[in-house]
Amino acid sequence: QVQVVESGGGLVQAGGSLRLSCAASGSIYSIDAMGWYRQAPGKQRELVAAITSGGRLNYADSVKGRFTFSRDNAKNTVYLHMNSLKPEDTAVYYCNAHIITAQPQGLYEDDYWGQGTQVTVSS
Repeated sequence: QVQVVESGGGLVQAGGSLRLSCAASGSIYSIDAMGWYRQAPGKQRELVAAITSGGRLNYADSVKGRFTFSRDNAKNTVYLHMNSLKPEDTAVYYCNAHIITAQPQGLYEDDYWGQGTQVTVSS
């Protein structure tokens, strides 16, 4: 069993800051990639920031310079530091992890999503 759990959302005024956390736990062999996505009402889910299996870090253009992605491999945890928040950043933020688990038959890889955490930025 693998779980991916986000925390840290909330209500903040424009210009404020929040830090989101995402922890993966369970029978994890390794984690290839982790990232943050968001979905605003009436819109498709979009990438915010993610690190690839090769260690490359990608940010959406809309958050570059304001958001910072960090990772604690020892804790299987990633963070999203969000500064200079804008009302258009309001969305449910989801964590995604590409995880390899060890099964009796061998290694399996799959994508796991957290339940999401609401971020609301008031103007």
